[in-house]
Amino acid sequence: MAPIKSNILESIGNTSILQLHAVVPSNGVRVLLKIETTNPTASMKDRMALAMITAAENDGRLKPGGSVVEYTGGSTGVSLALICAVKGYPLHIVTSDAFSKEKLDHMRLLGAILTVIPSDNGKQTEKLTKDMIREARAIAEKTGAFITAQMDNTDQLSAYTKLADEIYEQTEGQIDAFVQGVGSGACLRGTSERLRQLDSKIRFVAVEPAESAVLAGGVSGSHNIDGMGPGYVTPMWKDGIADDFQGVSTADARAMAFRLAREEGLFCGLSTGANVTAALRVAETLKPGSTVVTIMCDSGMKYMSGYSKQLSSM
Repeated sequence: MAPIKSNILESIGNTSILQLHAVVPSNGVRVLLKIETTNPTASMKDRMALAMITAAENDGRLKPGGSVVEYTGGSTGVSLALICAVKGYPLHIVTSDAFSKEKLDHMRLLGAILTVIPSDNGKQTEKLTKDMIREARAIAEKTGAFITAQMDNTDQLSAYTKLADEIYEQTEGQIDAFVQGVGSGACLRGTSERLRQLDSKIRFVAVEPAESAVLAGGVSGSHNIDGMGPGYVTPMWKDGIADDFQGVSTADARAMAFRLAREEGLFCGLSTGANVTAALRVAETLKPGSTVVTIMCDSGMKYMSGYSKQLSSM
């Protein structure tokens, strides 16, 4: 039996990994999915949010009685709201109506104050991302709050080192490719740096919205995949992180999310749909017996209002 935990933050990490059995490539390559939905807010971002707050506490940037501010499409904000609620820090989130109502409501329920920046017809764009960043920085300067600044904050990389160690142990080192969507770029950067230390032969594939595939040299555009594709190359990104790039459209990501629910019983968001779409493409290029690993980033429960609209038209 697992010991009694002192608070919910001790439940972050050590998530399961499973092999897909219905949504599979034609050549028999194994596709594994790291189930990050078992984190407390049903998101992989619990890991990085805890790492950023803990590092700031340890070096004095965030002092007792201090407050926190962040710009976010939602998942990072929900994770920060959980952690700040447990630790007693007031949290101010800058977000947008481009992101799911469920995420915004979840942040509010956990005690965060929200500033909501209007979007262009519900689309995520480079301008929206930079408007949110500008507003969050202004709030931090005015109030003296600590800004976690996820697009720049390297403290989060330690969380993804641990994620990489979990994946390597769970697969017994049998990994040929790791596929992950890019928002800030921290997850793929931190995970790849650690996995490359363990096995230099693993290939790393960055996933981004096909409508805004800027890392692959495309034009910045608008899309509806929460948590991916800020529309520009972020400060966290470095050349050499990815060996290849996959662009996945919003429509294809949504179709895969629905397929995962119906064929695998996995209820996920569009970022996971994009990850699995890309993972299957990568798997088709590998020899039988190979293994591709990707991540189930968060739960489809965070997107129910948007999914309901789609289902009603089907």
